[in-house]
Amino acid sequence: MIATIREEFRSDAIVAEEDALPVGTGEDEGLAAEIPERGDAWVVDPIDGTANFARGLSLWTTSVAALVDGSAVGSATFLPVHGDAYAAGPDSAMRNGTTLAVSDESDPERFSVGLVGRWEREEADAFGDICAALTRHLGDVRRLGSMQATLALVADGTLDAVVAPSREAPWDTVAGVHLVRAAGGVVTDVDGDRWERDSQRLVASGDGAHDAVCEAVRAGLGH
Repeated sequence: MIATIREEFRSDAIVAEEDALPVGTGEDEGLAAEIPERGDAWVVDPIDGTANFARGLSLWTTSVAALVDGSAVGSATFLPVHGDAYAAGPDSAMRNGTTLAVSDESDPERFSVGLVGRWEREEADAFGDICAALTRHLGDVRRLGSMQATLALVADGTLDAVVAPSREAPWDTVAGVHLVRAAGGVVTDVDGDRWERDSQRLVASGDGAHDAVCEAVRAGLGH
């Protein structure tokens, strides 16, 4: 992926989860440590859902986002095992050439919500609290093991919302957030403020009951 980008955009910054350089390039690709505030940049994640991939589970993605002055202008998420390619430009999103739209469900008790993030053993109580709150206030909770795949499913309306109660890395979020927004969705922090890449938490959904999802998350966090 890095080699392909470099063929056309030699001077663009590239932020990637893995540090390994393409075999055979023979040069330092100069990967950026963070997304620059100015100029053109790319955010690359070769495998999102690494644990799924390692275990032979089919839900994992390859994702890339293009940014100008820190804001996403295009993104793509590919699910190789399923053959599904999601792509978004400035104003619209598609899956395999078909235009996407987020769910129009407005009853929070019917919401199917994807919960993403990693919890260590000592965080078991916090994990239980957020699951209990989402189950109590919303319809159903799913944990799929890939944040980019979960965001893609919100973009195509399969899931009504996704919740990330902890801060996530840009390679796990930027492409999928742009996809959801391009499909007509809303992405905020848990207080309802527009999500930015330095936001501590993330809630994405259609706009039918977004506030209710944020309220459920706050309840689970004890806010």
